[in-house]
Parts: sequence; C-alpha cells; structure tokens
Amino acid sequence: MKRTKTAILLISIVVVFAAALIYLWKKNQEDPVTYTTESPTMETITVKTVATGNIVPKEEILIKPNISGVIEKVFIDAGQYVKSGDLIAQIQVIPNVSSLTSAKNNIASNRTSLETAKINLQTQQANYDRQKALFDKGVISANDFEGVRNTYLQTKQAVEQAKINVNSATQNYDIIKTGTTSGVGNSAQTQVRATVSGMVLDVPVKAGNQVIEANNFNEGTSIASLADVKQMIFEGKVDESEVGKIKEGLPLEITVGAIENQKFEAVLDYIAPKGVAENGAIQFEIKGSIKNIDSTFIRAGLSANASIILDKAENVLAIKEALVQYDQETKKPFVEIAVGDQEFERRDVELGISDGIFVEVKSGISKDDKIKVWNQVQGIPTYAQQ
Repeated sequence: MKRTKTAILLISIVVVFAAALIYLWKKNQEDPVTYTTESPTMETITVKTVATGNIVPKEEILIKPNISGVIEKVFIDAGQYVKSGDLIAQIQVIPNVSSLTSAKNNIASNRTSLETAKINLQTQQANYDRQKALFDKGVISANDFEGVRNTYLQTKQAVEQAKINVNSATQNYDIIKTGTTSGVGNSAQTQVRATVSGMVLDVPVKAGNQVIEANNFNEGTSIASLADVKQMIFEGKVDESEVGKIKEGLPLEITVGAIENQKFEAVLDYIAPKGVAENGAIQFEIKGSIKNIDSTFIRAGLSANASIILDKAENVLAIKEALVQYDQETKKPFVEIAVGDQEFERRDVELGISDGIFVEVKSGISKDDKIKVWNQVQGIPTYAQQ
C-alpha cells in the first residue's frame, strides 16, 4: 500500500515538472514584444463646437398697404429683383357704407356752414361799406369804425375757414370712397410700391385677397417680403453647456446642407442673454454675419451648421493623443522616446490645445524624435483598432 502511494506521488511530481519544462520551452520560442514608433508632425489644430440653424436675410422688409381694400392686381413674383419705388400691387378700395355716409353728411354740414358764413359776410360787408362812408365824412368816430372793421374781418376769416372745412370733408369723402384724392400726393394711394431694393422672398397674397392697413391696433397685411440676399446671416442655437465657451467676435465656418463642398466664413455677432427651454435643455440663440457670398446664391431658410472656432493653432508640432501617457501620481503627461533598439526613455512634455485626435506639444520633444506606441496589442496600436 505504501509503495503504491509513493509511486503515485513520484509520478505526479514528474508530470508537473515535465509540464513546467514544456511551458518554459514554449515561452522561450515566442517572439519578444516589439514596439513601433511614430514621429511628431506639423499640424493645424482647431478646437470648435457646432451649432445648428438656418441661413436667413440680415434684414427682411415686409411691404404693407397704407389703406384697406381688396388686391386688384399683383405685379411681382417671388424670386424677382425689384428697386425702391417699383410697383408691387394695386388695391381696390371697398368703402365702408357707414363711414361713407358719415363723410357725405360731414360735407353737407360744412357746406351749410359755408353758405351761412357767406350770408353773414354779405351783411357785414354792407355794414362795413356804410360805416366807412360815415367815417370818411366825420360822422362817426375812429373807435366806432374800428369795431365795425374788426367784425367784418372776422366774418371774412370765418368764410375762408368754412371753405377749408368743405375742402377737407370732400377729400376725406374721396379717400373713403376711392382710396385717394387730389392734393395729398403719396400719403393715401391705392398703388403699393417697394420701399427698398432687393429680392422678393415671398408674396403671401394674390388678386382678390382682402388686405388691412397698418395702424395702432393692427399690424396690417403683408403684401410682400423683400431682402438683400447678398447680406445673409446664420441664425442658430447652442446648448447651455457650450454657451460659456463662446463670445462675440469668434470666427465661424458655415456649411450649408444644400451646397456641397463649400464653406462660408462668418463672424459671431450675437449671443442671446436669455436661454429658452427646448427638449429638456436650455438653448441660446446666436447670429453670425456671413462674409463674401457675392459669387454664391444662398436661398433664405436653408438649414446649415456653424463650426464656432474656439481656438486654433496653425503649423505647430503635434502628436497623436494616443501616444501620450500620464503619471499615476502627478498626472503629468509624458511620452517614451526611442534611444536605441527597443530601448526607450521617459520624456515629460508640455501640451497645448487638442482636437481629440492630435494634441499640440509645446516643449519636451523635437520633430526628429521617435515616440513609442505604448498602447498596442500584438504589434497593432489599440487606437488603430478602434
């Protein structure tokens, strides 16, 4: 029994020893880990955030009538260029019966007042002529004649005022009935004209539509919208997490979805002081003026993205971020520089801006250094596998 146990123990020891020898032999047959290297390059690194929005005119002018009525004819179409003063539409006035009746009664009343003033003037004229003859003969005093003269002049003025009132009432009646009258120029007219030069963006009315004049109680009906399409802006929104990083004056790169392979330069002009809640997040409106678009026609309302350039370093020494290591205790960045065949030494570096792929290296290495690709598996960098 004892011999059997001893034999089993010896056999187990031999098997374990043989397995260890085989493992060590296979380990020695494996190729040693070989690290590849990469050299720094000169790069332009841009740090940016993206805002979504639309391209809109810097100033969009709404043309509205100065009198209510019905559109008789429209002379323009969307997309057409017009100059200031060009005819846009003709309005046919549909008079209000009540207002028309009131204006007609006002004319009659003022004409009656005029006739009364004329009769009174005739009476005062006769009295004035009689008193003047007596004054010339010395029958009445100068004081008495002066009173008669003043009364005559006041009556004459009353007649002139009555004529003005009749004329005013007549003009008011004409305006209510036809939309215009003689002697008022362009202050009341049925022709609607462009107030600025530009492209017609929209004509929301057509012949037969009723329009309302702009006044203190109503914004009025828009007949057309005009804008200078050479002065366009980007209008978009940024999230509250990004608004603290931006400021007025930063450069923008605008990409328009409908215009491929072309970017437009712009400048951030406006950041809203107050955010608006949208989809559970606070959004802040921004605006940026687009520069040099004379050669390209950008339609108003096109969707666009704006890359807001937060920081930019041109032609600087840079390496891939994946090459950077960090000290576990001090958290300072460093790289490993090749000093021989698969021999490396640590080199502390000072980093600048990063775009997530490349990072600027301000000091610590030179362009000729070979940097160890430390995070690799089976000779392939892990960042290349991702």
